[in-house]
Amino acid sequence: MAAPTADTLAEALRPLTEAPERAAVLCDIDGTLAPIVERAQDARVRPEATRILADLPRRYAVVACISGRSAADARRLVGVGGIVYAGSHGAELLRPGDREAVALPEFERFADRVRAFVAGHDGEALRTAGIRVEDKGPIAGLHWRGAQDEAAAETALSDIARAAEDDGLVTHWGRKVLEIRPPVPVSKARAVDELVRAPEVRTALYGGDDTTDLDAFDALESAVTEDRLDAAVCVGVASDEGPAAIVERADLVVPGTQGFIEVLAAL
Repeated sequence: MAAPTADTLAEALRPLTEAPERAAVLCDIDGTLAPIVERAQDARVRPEATRILADLPRRYAVVACISGRSAADARRLVGVGGIVYAGSHGAELLRPGDREAVALPEFERFADRVRAFVAGHDGEALRTAGIRVEDKGPIAGLHWRGAQDEAAAETALSDIARAAEDDGLVTHWGRKVLEIRPPVPVSKARAVDELVRAPEVRTALYGGDDTTDLDAFDALESAVTEDRLDAAVCVGVASDEGPAAIVERADLVVPGTQGFIEVLAAL
């Protein structure tokens, strides 16, 4: 798809740029700031994105990255100390100046249980299928991107997903990843709600590319409906693997991570 023109970007972002001191800039990381790669640990945020994100807090009231990664890993990947990181889909917050993230107590209580479940299923069969386990603290991610037979790997994970649910845990499917989560309601919406409740924030933008980012879209739309925000801009980062709803529900659609970097530059 073609990138929006400069005029289109300027018009879409006007609610924020007219009063940046009252605006929040929020975004996903993987697939939005960093291109999707076969191994999550190999992801890299584009240097121009890092430079822009480091500069935005000088103008905007709140700047934050909201990720399925742990908050500490998100900060390591982005490399900017002066912004907020919401990790594990909003289950923990790492604010500028803090050495450690603050996790929701009810979420943290299940971390050992999730790890024990995954350890009990992380055997030779998973490794043979090319499935990799990512420890996200209270969440475990099972990735099958790059497996020799991706369809077979996904089928094997369907069995693990059913076992997790039978064990009272929660599962979530993303872009070639199955997440095993604690049975505690948490989503990127919770992080968005927390961040836009700052009294000075009256407008907000969120950019994302995957199913979990639709929860963030929901949170912004609800905040506008409830008059907690005057305006919100949902930016959909289009990709071949992303859900159609990201494009359908976005106020502004951009092509890939480079397209979103152009949004940040326009801010």
